[in-house]
Amino acid sequence: MNRRFPALAARCAVLCVALLGSACASLSDRQRERAAGIAAGARSSVVECTQADACALSSPLYDLAGQARAASTPQAPRHYAVILDQGSDALLARLNLIRSARERIDLQTYIFDKDDSARLVLDELLAAARRGVKVRVLIDQLSAIADLEILAALSGAHENFAIRIYNPSFGKAKLNYFDYAGSVLCCFRRFNQRMHTKLLLVDDRIGISGGRNYQDDYFDWDAEYNFRDRDVLVAGPEAAAMADNFQAFWEARRSVPAERLNDVGRTLLDEGVPAMPVPRYLRPERVQAASGQASDPEVMRTRFVEAAFPVGAVRYIADLPQKHRRERRDDDAPAAPELEALMRSAQSEVLLQTPYLVMSKQAQAMFREMRERQPPPRVLVSTNSLAATDNPVVYSMSFKYKRRYLREFGFQIHEYKPFPEDAPVDYAALMPEGPPLATSAGGTGGSGGSGSSGSGRVRGPSGSLGPSAGSEGETTRRLQRTESRPSFLSSGAGSEPLPLKRAGVRMGLHAKSMVIDGGTAVIGTHNFDPRSENYNTEAAVVIQDPAFAQALADSIRRDMSPRNAWVIAPRAKPLVFSGLDYSLGKVSESLPIFDIWPWRYATSYEFQPGPDCPLPVGPKDPAFHRCYVAVGDFPEVNVGPKWLYTRVLTAFGAGLVPIL
Repeated sequence: MNRRFPALAARCAVLCVALLGSACASLSDRQRERAAGIAAGARSSVVECTQADACALSSPLYDLAGQARAASTPQAPRHYAVILDQGSDALLARLNLIRSARERIDLQTYIFDKDDSARLVLDELLAAARRGVKVRVLIDQLSAIADLEILAALSGAHENFAIRIYNPSFGKAKLNYFDYAGSVLCCFRRFNQRMHTKLLLVDDRIGISGGRNYQDDYFDWDAEYNFRDRDVLVAGPEAAAMADNFQAFWEARRSVPAERLNDVGRTLLDEGVPAMPVPRYLRPERVQAASGQASDPEVMRTRFVEAAFPVGAVRYIADLPQKHRRERRDDDAPAAPELEALMRSAQSEVLLQTPYLVMSKQAQAMFREMRERQPPPRVLVSTNSLAATDNPVVYSMSFKYKRRYLREFGFQIHEYKPFPEDAPVDYAALMPEGPPLATSAGGTGGSGGSGSSGSGRVRGPSGSLGPSAGSEGETTRRLQRTESRPSFLSSGAGSEPLPLKRAGVRMGLHAKSMVIDGGTAVIGTHNFDPRSENYNTEAAVVIQDPAFAQALADSIRRDMSPRNAWVIAPRAKPLVFSGLDYSLGKVSESLPIFDIWPWRYATSYEFQPGPDCPLPVGPKDPAFHRCYVAVGDFPEVNVGPKWLYTRVLTAFGAGLVPIL
């Protein structure tokens, strides 16, 4: 008997069960219309404000849009741009702009949770709708609000509030194991086509785009793991391009009103429109403090207005939903080619920050060509270490090709530490009184897996570990953190951070940014990886302004500093057989499946300052091996069997590259 037959039969059986289950749960057209009618009939038409400005909050941050428009002409547009580096500030800016809206709020995102920060934003959106602002929320289905009661309540909340779900598999908002299995087996490509675009747009005048989703770990509010992320706020005429792109997604066939989904519709048919569940905040005092700060004009002025850069032309480069059609035009997916064109234009330096260093064949060809120039531009890369990443599967592919990145492309790679000592974060507010992490040896706390032993602790900027209060063993709820999300027979997180040698509130890089030749700045959603090129819709804000680009470059270089990152560099050459070792490693790396050579070309290094090493130096400096000490391939990771796990992935995972 063919050995493949049992496996094929099992896959077919899973697919049949998934399709039959979904068919049984599907609503008829008549039922779907009834559910939509129930939601529409329940929507309140009461507007709490009769003023022309919808009782909007007076905000100096919102006023930047008016100032930019007043200074603009069609030939010479003017904008204000603000880099949102700190998570708590990024949340305050969003809350303030929502309260400042007078006519319309459009929110587009990949992940929308129901934790403290997400629920706070959701309640602010509902409050805006009740005072007369038109609110539209569009969420990718794979990471939409995983609560049918909340979705049903939102579908019938108010005439001014609308919510749609993008690309829902089997017409559902919430998938189970068999739904995932069926999606993978029957329609793999479509299931992986996700809306990764992120945008908050207020009154078509001022917008925020970048890496952040709506979940506590994007705003420095999680007790175990937080993302080092970045957004850009843009006020001025380019907001019109943001509005046009959002409208294209809102009208796309894959954007389905929540009330017309099978599971949400069934909830409406069975229960009517439920009341919004009462929020159960994990840290209500923190929510209250943030809410108060968001309405403080002095906070807005000092944190955002004074930090705003007056810039000229701004470009919002964003894919259209037509990117997901089999037959698409080049201008349906402009993000990847335009970003590639910017990198190709570099004369002296590309400063690149990406959480997932996995290069497509096209990107590899581009960097090889750039390397052959005389002189070639420097390419400095800020990315995650295995200890910091939220997705060790993707990291394994980066690890596999370290030699290629360093030797053939000339990259200078800096990998982010899980406990950075100089990150743009309020260390004092980083859950100092939150629940401790797991205490069992080798275990993980929640989904963060931040500690392998010891009590939960918060790492401060000096590198010290301070205790956190709370009952022993208490953890926050399990979160789906990775943006590649489950896509292979799993309704849980597709990947989780690995356990570390010590406990602490760790951070992982999530920012997607670039600076070209010190003058062109890019902040967006594109991870510069094959998935962003081929599957996800992406967006990026491009600003050609030396002062703004310098500020972004300073931010990225801060993440690359020795206090925050390890340097990846070639190992010191062995006294004998160095050429043979290199050649065998190169051959092993090039094999499509197996990569079993145990001695890697490069490893991680830690800077050791001293009288002879006052400042960091590059890997090619003669003093490098005197000033840096090797700290292993996976520093800070509680290696144990995880080393074998990562090596297996690098040995057998090459075929996963196109979808990671």
